Amino acid sequence: MKTRLLGKTPEELKEIALSAGLPAFAGKQMAQWLYAKRVRSIEEMTNLSRQGREALARDYEVGLAQPLDVQTSADGTRKYLFPVKGDAANAVEAVMIPDADRKTLCVSSQAGCKMACQFCMTGRQGFHGNLEPADILSQFFAVEEAGELTNAVFMGMGEPLDNWDNVRRVLAVLTEPWGLAWSPKRITVSTIGVLPRLKEFLDGSKCHLAVSLHNPFPEERAQMMPVQKAWSETEIIRLLKQYDFSGQRRVSFEYTVFHGWNDTPRHADQLVHLLRHLECRVNLIRFHRIPDFPYGPASQQQMEAFRDRLVQGGLTATIRASRGEDIFAACGLLAGKHNQE
Repeated sequence: MKTRLLGKTPEELKEIALSAGLPAFAGKQMAQWLYAKRVRSIEEMTNLSRQGREALARDYEVGLAQPLDVQTSADGTRKYLFPVKGDAANAVEAVMIPDADRKTLCVSSQAGCKMACQFCMTGRQGFHGNLEPADILSQFFAVEEAGELTNAVFMGMGEPLDNWDNVRRVLAVLTEPWGLAWSPKRITVSTIGVLPRLKEFLDGSKCHLAVSLHNPFPEERAQMMPVQKAWSETEIIRLLKQYDFSGQRRVSFEYTVFHGWNDTPRHADQLVHLLRHLECRVNLIRFHRIPDFPYGPASQQQMEAFRDRLVQGGLTATIRASRGEDIFAACGLLAGKHNQE
């Protein structure tokens, strides 16, 4: 299998160019073709010599994957299905969410997930492998709206910090001047709380952070989120309180609201207690029913009452609008399938 160029830095591309008999500056030219011009083949890199292109093509390819399928929701949300390393049987999903003048791409970082949260369809399917940079970048470059994207959230299939080396590479492509040159403020990385990698992310990136919390009581959180036993929410929040989120960089907490499990005044008050002295936002998410799961969604009235109690306690809290539920593109429903029943 040929080595894919997508995700390589200019310095790495320079070494590849030299190995193909090209001059060192061809590395920068290759980066421009890959990230600014977004070519699909080495043959399109026309300012490289033909001999050099032929030498490159023997061992390398651009590695841009095209979507296998696309579905469009009644609300305009679009879900794309991508093969992983060319394998259609092992596919992941990316979701494009339009909202006024914004087009946000929800990106997958793994095929399946190791974290096994009981309320998430991705976690229920098990872990099938990390996505390489080319797999992740294909989601940015091959969707129809590629040239119109304004924001990105790493909230699709998988745990981004469990694939941190590859996700870090992708963030560099997105934000460095030789790549897409996006502001880090356009990107949010979500995590369940992989503590060793979380500190690396906080120290090495200026992108926004979203933490999947879902319950402020450790014993209750552990019932549905096995990761709690390895890295508790108290440890995560203790780490976050060492950083300054009062400026442009934001941290938010994702809180899916389940009727009868985490939607009581007791939970709201504990959440206020847990997050005090931390500049943050709580995003309340409506749960979307999945098979063989004991809890259902809280009503809109319950969610509003929960939000109001958080606000009264001094937190900033909002109810996130649900998008793409009719095509199984909403939060927690991604499963890498062509068709859903």
